[in-house]
Amino acid sequence: MCNDIFINIFEDGLFAAIAAIGFSSISNTPQRAYLTCALIAAAGHSIRYVLTLAEFGGMHIIPASTVASFAIGVLAVLFASRIKCPAEVCFFPALLPMIPGMYAYSTIEALLSCLYHTQEVAFGHYFYLLAYNGLTCTFIILGMVIGATIPVFLFKKLSFTATR
Repeated sequence: MCNDIFINIFEDGLFAAIAAIGFSSISNTPQRAYLTCALIAAAGHSIRYVLTLAEFGGMHIIPASTVASFAIGVLAVLFASRIKCPAEVCFFPALLPMIPGMYAYSTIEALLSCLYHTQEVAFGHYFYLLAYNGLTCTFIILGMVIGATIPVFLFKKLSFTATR
């Protein structure tokens, strides 16, 4: 049981790291930053995964994403001076694996189902799904933006000296 949790956390971080390297490669990130982006993505995604596990409190995905994004922002600011790149170079590719794609897809699916179903009961159900998934997706992205940018402003001196 305990080993399964650690394997799942490791897999979650590994796949986030692979995705971050992929996003880094298509967004003109310097190659010296790939490993840093991967490590930051793995750490952030693993933090979110652990926070949402029932064994560790079962936090909802919105605050868990915000906390994980804050950790990504802090790590990006700390490592930016090592790779001589702005912190944004590190945290944008690291945040992309945390984009709530399933919630966005479910939102569009519910919207189309609302348009297709004309009965009030079915429409009400799909409208509920539209609102729930749409608001969840929106607040996850909002939390990610806020969580990742707060460290840049908290450690302003450190974050702006990274490229000097």
